Amino acid sequence: MSFPKLATSRTLLFSLSRSSSTKAPSVRATALQHRRLASTEQKPSDEGRSFKGQLYKSTAERLVKERAEQDRFAKERNEGAGGRNAALTFTLIATALVSYYLGTRSTEKPSTASTTPLATTKKPRHDVSGSNMEAAWADFVEIVGEKNVSTLATDLEHHSGSEFSTHTTKQTERPFLVVYPETTEEVSKIMKICHRRRIPVTGYSGGTSLEGHFAATRGGICVDFGRMGKILTLHKEDMDVVVQPAVGWEMLNEELAKDNLFFPPDPGPGAMIGGMVGTGCSGTNAYRYGTMREWVLSLTVVLADGTIIKTRQRPRKSSAGYDLTKMFIGSEGTLGLVTEATLKLTTKPNTTSVAVCSFGSIKQAADCVASVVSNGVPIAAIEILDDNQMMCINKAGMTDKQWNEAPTLFFKFAGTPSAVKEQISMVQKLAKSTGSKTFEFAKNATEQAELWSARKEALWSTMALRESESDHVWTGDVAVPISRLPDIINETKDDLEKSGMFASIVGHVGDGNFHTILLYNDKERKQAEEVVHRMVKRAVEMEGTVTGEHGVGLVKRDYLEHELGVTTVDAMRKLKLAFDPLCLLNCDKVVRVEKPKPGEVAEW
Repeated sequence: MSFPKLATSRTLLFSLSRSSSTKAPSVRATALQHRRLASTEQKPSDEGRSFKGQLYKSTAERLVKERAEQDRFAKERNEGAGGRNAALTFTLIATALVSYYLGTRSTEKPSTASTTPLATTKKPRHDVSGSNMEAAWADFVEIVGEKNVSTLATDLEHHSGSEFSTHTTKQTERPFLVVYPETTEEVSKIMKICHRRRIPVTGYSGGTSLEGHFAATRGGICVDFGRMGKILTLHKEDMDVVVQPAVGWEMLNEELAKDNLFFPPDPGPGAMIGGMVGTGCSGTNAYRYGTMREWVLSLTVVLADGTIIKTRQRPRKSSAGYDLTKMFIGSEGTLGLVTEATLKLTTKPNTTSVAVCSFGSIKQAADCVASVVSNGVPIAAIEILDDNQMMCINKAGMTDKQWNEAPTLFFKFAGTPSAVKEQISMVQKLAKSTGSKTFEFAKNATEQAELWSARKEALWSTMALRESESDHVWTGDVAVPISRLPDIINETKDDLEKSGMFASIVGHVGDGNFHTILLYNDKERKQAEEVVHRMVKRAVEMEGTVTGEHGVGLVKRDYLEHELGVTTVDAMRKLKLAFDPLCLLNCDKVVRVEKPKPGEVAEW
């Protein structure tokens, strides 16, 4: 072998090695090259092959082997990557499916139950944070103007409670602001903002409610209807009138009297139509004319999300659909805000009179009421005031007359002159048969006003006897079937006397409804609660009601289950949440929307 040939072989070997290290030739190219090398030597076997031929063959085989290894490695790598991708894809899909399954399990499905038991409720989620309320203030200013949005401390306190409310307002039960709208459309815009921002709302008209109706238990805002006090339309021929919620019943009757018309419900002085609708009130005329429910034809209501509805048209009767009008009456602003009311009217009686008679005991007076009612005497009103109440009226000096300090009945008569005269005669006989000591009736309008004034001054005259500013007044009411009225009044009177606290009894006894006016101080609060609790329990056990006209509010809500049954209250809660799912409107009134704390509800 010569050196030139060896050099050529080494050069070829170096060239092949460099080629394989940079880019391996294809299998086909390697095989062709191998055939060329073999044909150059023209040897049938390796044994007779030259060193150069053997070197070429060895190199070619090594390159084929390396290429095969590279192909195998690349295939395994690709297969591995595909497997990893498939595994990752599978993991993601599995995770998504598991998450979806857990999500469906954790998200409660809408209830298909017809009622909402208290145990199934959750705490309402409101946003009364400073930033949210300040932003809402700016929104309200754009709607009603800055002068009609108040954050003054005196306004906030005034819109939280009153000195004659049975609910003691807590420091936390204050609205952040008070807004004064002027139209239904403004109320709608206000509610849309509150709905979007999850701000609780309390409505306010006259503020004479007694059971904590307008305490802002969740903060938020108070909507005061004081600027919505207009008589919108009077239909004389149809005997109905359309009014806004801040129209007072006294002012309304003064205007109606010009056309010889009359709106019968007459609760306490200062009451306004909005609150009267909210509580379903009545008053002294309820025996003859019925309660607020009988005198409202239609309502315009703004719902929790700002939707405006009108419950019906103006005809005196209608069988068109659900009676939404009566549903909103007595709802205390928990289902919607009343912005207009169409009220039914009647003609003024052409003759009226008043009679007063006193008795030896409260039971005799109650027996007389039952006798008058059972004999069907068509009087306009029957009111009872016990001996303590008559003493309060004398001491307060709010009337010109000095009264006999004994249980007293006040009768109001209405009709034609002959009818009124006949009614007075019949009542005088019945009163005498049940033990009356005195009987006097008014001979003219001046005497009527004087006699009846004692009844209207009952609450204020009792409050005037408070010994200090720290004394409180608790005005509670219940109603029972008329046959049980003597029993409950007598038992309640005895219980009040045993308590040692000063109290009086007054009421619209013609329909079985009476009130207790109880004075107490901070130390006697618990004792006052127990006395009222026993009175309410007594009424329910006599198949009566926990409230005849004051409404439920905060104070009476936990008694409803005993009067109506748990499932009935659960149905009411379902209705509340259907109209107000976010619990924005007068939250916590009438029915609870959140479970009470331990010991918060008195044992029955």
